[in-house]
Amino acid sequence: MSLFDAILWPGTKVCERLGVDPEGDAGLIRWMINTLVYLVVGLIFVWIVVA
Repeated sequence: MSLFDAILWPGTKVCERLGVDPEGDAGLIRWMINTLVYLVVGLIFVWIVVA
């Protein structure tokens, strides 16, 4: 498993659970899930550092 695969892991697992090919046209679904996951993680990190 490469670093690239580790970064895309949340979206890939959601696509697999939905029965969608994450490498195909549904890659945008994987991108959206990854964006939401890392947005939440980033906001929590910033909140902890600032507070």
